[in-house]
Amino acid sequence: MSRRLIGILLLLATLSVAGIIATQIYWLDKAFEVRQSQIDLRKAQSLAEAKQFNDRVTIALTNVANEILTINNDPAKLFEAVKQVRPNYFTVAINDTVHPYLLESLLQREFEQRNIMENFEYGVYDCFTDSIVYGNYVALADTVAPERRGGEAPQIKWDKDGHYFGVFFPHREPFTMEAKGRPVSSWAFSAIISLIVFVFFAYSVYIILRQKRLSEMKTDFINNMTHELKTPISTISLAGEVLMSDKISTQPERLRKYAQLIFSENKRLRLQVEKVLQLAALDKDKVRLQKEEIDLHTIVTEAKAALEMVFSNGDLKIELRLEAAVHRLMADQVHIGNIVHNLLDNAIKYSADTAEVTVSTHNEGRYLVLTVSDRGIGIPKKSIPYIFDKFYRVPTGNRHDVKGFGLGLFYVKEMIRAHDGKIDVESTEHKGTTFTVKLPVNSRK
Repeated sequence: MSRRLIGILLLLATLSVAGIIATQIYWLDKAFEVRQSQIDLRKAQSLAEAKQFNDRVTIALTNVANEILTINNDPAKLFEAVKQVRPNYFTVAINDTVHPYLLESLLQREFEQRNIMENFEYGVYDCFTDSIVYGNYVALADTVAPERRGGEAPQIKWDKDGHYFGVFFPHREPFTMEAKGRPVSSWAFSAIISLIVFVFFAYSVYIILRQKRLSEMKTDFINNMTHELKTPISTISLAGEVLMSDKISTQPERLRKYAQLIFSENKRLRLQVEKVLQLAALDKDKVRLQKEEIDLHTIVTEAKAALEMVFSNGDLKIELRLEAAVHRLMADQVHIGNIVHNLLDNAIKYSADTAEVTVSTHNEGRYLVLTVSDRGIGIPKKSIPYIFDKFYRVPTGNRHDVKGFGLGLFYVKEMIRAHDGKIDVESTEHKGTTFTVKLPVNSRK
């Protein structure tokens, strides 16, 4: 699948997810508006019903107060005698004698006539002390017995002026409102679902791009491997054809030259195959370290001598600064040797015409520190986070002489980690690169 096609698919997928989320937000917003309109309408209806109830109660209590004055032959006129103290509590100032049974009967009759189907409590208060002198609870189904109307009242002197009464509706709320929490909770739920969808989508895009990048690196690896294996095979084939010639037996120098060529190319081919096998072993976690006491200085010195022999034309300068007092450690000699060789090989490959490499060691706490520095082309800043990834190769611009599979640094990092060590890199383009390896000197794991 081409990069352009993947880009188009990702764009379409992004637009689709964004459209779904935008549509969901739009309809949720509309639903919230409808819900809010319903709540506002019910609120208005509740307020209207509450006002209507309050008006009917006020009229009923006013009629009760007037009847009491009429029964008592009191010529006084009441003006705004009824006051609404709370939404469900009313007081009536009559400043006259009031009999509780009579009051109860009048209240129940007026409420029933005006269809006020609410249970209520009433109390008679002394205006001078502002204290209750009698009270009772009346259920809507109760009826005032005749004997109570004309029966004995509590032992209170009811002929004394200065009473007022209050009526309380205990089961009456100011107005009922539906909770506004549900639309908000719906918003929160939808937002969480949308966030989960977006996170999964972003993670899927990340996985797709990562797999695409890995696929491209594997393709580069296969192309590089094909080229790296094809070259020595072709060279060996040509040398074999020359050696099969009858005339070659009479030319010992030429015979020796082609035999040496076959040997060197075969060695090169074997090293390339070993790298691939090392990768397979790392993927299957089959690497088993054979730890023994080794001398890192000896390994570095031997690697320097081997590389200087290959570059005997003077294009390589390796400076050793082996200053570690403790340079022996428990490690796998083969893998440590490969680590040193890979770091030196990289320093040489990514150098200019003349490779100048500095290898130094020192002790730092419980670690033996190995540093490999070069003055080569350096590593671009954007590539540094990926140089230890499998198959990754740093772009070299117009330099096409840098060969490799992109496995060396991946192998180095895995082996250092297997030895409980650490590796860091610092690099500046066109100035050089420094790899720092820390290996524990007392690890017997």
